[in-house]
Amino acid sequence: MGKSSKDKRDLYYRKAKEQGFRARSAFKLLQLDDDFNFLEDAVRVVDLCAAPGSWSQVLSRRLFVEGRDNSDRKIVAVDLQPMSPIDNVITLQADITHPRTLQTITDLFEGEKADFICSDGAPDVTGLHDLDEYVQQQLILSALQLSTCLLRKGGNFVAKIFRGRDIDMLYSQLGYLFDKVVCAKPRSSRGTSLESFIVCLGYNPPVGWEPKLDINVSVEDFFQGCDIGKLSLDDEGGKLLDYREEPRSIAKFIACGGLSSFDSDATYHVDPSSSALDPVQAPTNPPYKKALELKRKGKMSRAI
Repeated sequence: MGKSSKDKRDLYYRKAKEQGFRARSAFKLLQLDDDFNFLEDAVRVVDLCAAPGSWSQVLSRRLFVEGRDNSDRKIVAVDLQPMSPIDNVITLQADITHPRTLQTITDLFEGEKADFICSDGAPDVTGLHDLDEYVQQQLILSALQLSTCLLRKGGNFVAKIFRGRDIDMLYSQLGYLFDKVVCAKPRSSRGTSLESFIVCLGYNPPVGWEPKLDINVSVEDFFQGCDIGKLSLDDEGGKLLDYREEPRSIAKFIACGGLSSFDSDATYHVDPSSSALDPVQAPTNPPYKKALELKRKGKMSRAI
């Protein structure tokens, strides 16, 4: 599909380019913040799985206001993929599961805790919904581990989720760590998509629990002090010693963006005189980069 037809099919795609955003996903964070105001008093912010950087652009525009003293404000964006620079954003090409990443962010914040952490990351989907949901939940748990080490008490966490039949277990687990857990669907997110966003407000870890990120420690062992129910077996015959079933809960589900926002599943007419807009930022390391280089050098031949 060419740029021209996509401009007409998806108005958020065009609006993102008109407003200088690298991707249409910027409107998802904008609509979430309009409803929850989690960026209103934020000073130190972390954007996980940040590439190509549209959420970091939103954070930069919301936190760094012209005419205000912004000297104490810091935004750190982390991703395994390289990112082009963004005003007022410190970019790290790093693994969010590695302790070195935690230490680097802690040093950048000069030992202070973060007010807000977000993750718009998602795996390459396979089309097998159960598998995609499982992999996505593992990504959320990896982001959550880093977040528990960085967030101040009362801080907020937002992450993309794929809603499936076992999503209530994730809601329950997050409920052990936050005062309020809400599932939100921005109007800019297509209705045909499984994605929603889990909004966790008021970080409130169990008393005495000190999270410690270790690459060799499993997710279950990491959260061992959170009183999340699990079964216990003895060391000899595998006899069941203790089992407390985790109470499952359903998070409140809301729509964000209001009826006045554009419908992401609708087709809008664009002025015929309008030209197709170029992307705001070209991909820094696209999967087709090598193919383009070979084509320029005349080393790609068409199969007969």
